Amino acid sequence: MKATLDRAYRKNRQSDCDRLVMQHLDYVGRILSTMTFYVTDPHERESLHSAGVLGLVQAAAKFDDSQGVPFRTFAYPRIRGAIVDELREQCPVSPKLMKKIGRVKRLCETLEPPLSPEVLAERLEMTLDEVVQCLEAMRFIKPDNWNDLSDVIDEAWGTRTDSPSELVERDELVSMLAHLITELPDRERLIMTLYYDEELNLAEIGAAMGFSESRASRLLASARFRLSEAIRWKTR
Repeated sequence: MKATLDRAYRKNRQSDCDRLVMQHLDYVGRILSTMTFYVTDPHERESLHSAGVLGLVQAAAKFDDSQGVPFRTFAYPRIRGAIVDELREQCPVSPKLMKKIGRVKRLCETLEPPLSPEVLAERLEMTLDEVVQCLEAMRFIKPDNWNDLSDVIDEAWGTRTDSPSELVERDELVSMLAHLITELPDRERLIMTLYYDEELNLAEIGAAMGFSESRASRLLASARFRLSEAIRWKTR
């Protein structure tokens, strides 16, 4: 009887995993589109997508819905981490871009928050597009040191227990973030809305707004950096 129950459990578990994977394949593409705007080779992008799918499969196998965490929240770092690992192997960042990233990183470490892409561009005598390209690349080159917006919010929340004080702090942060989004430049605010609320990918956003996918990616990177800096300043 126990062996029969074990087989039934494993079968149901595998069915749940397969369902999660099939339902979230598009999520891999959305995450990929925010990380690889300068990877144009179709074979390289296919390899990155395959790595993200592998991260998704691993997340589905380990997911426990009894913990009360949405699957996308649980899967995000695993999908992104798999893509980051593959990106590092491909090493798509040129030595010239790496030098620019080093300059941006050093300046960010010396100035007080909140910073903006415009401030960085002025201080470094770089174009705004050059700075935003560096900020986008930094999101996967140094993921432990240069966290994306989701990581900044999680860090500001602190622990994930649900004590009354922590729930209040979390609500305050969400309210603050909502207010900060309203203060973004118009195009960046619209891209945030289309990406997070409407769940469009960057190619779709670019087509809707009349510019390229890479331009949409850079504007999203700029918006996320502004929000991250504002949160870092207000919660320090």
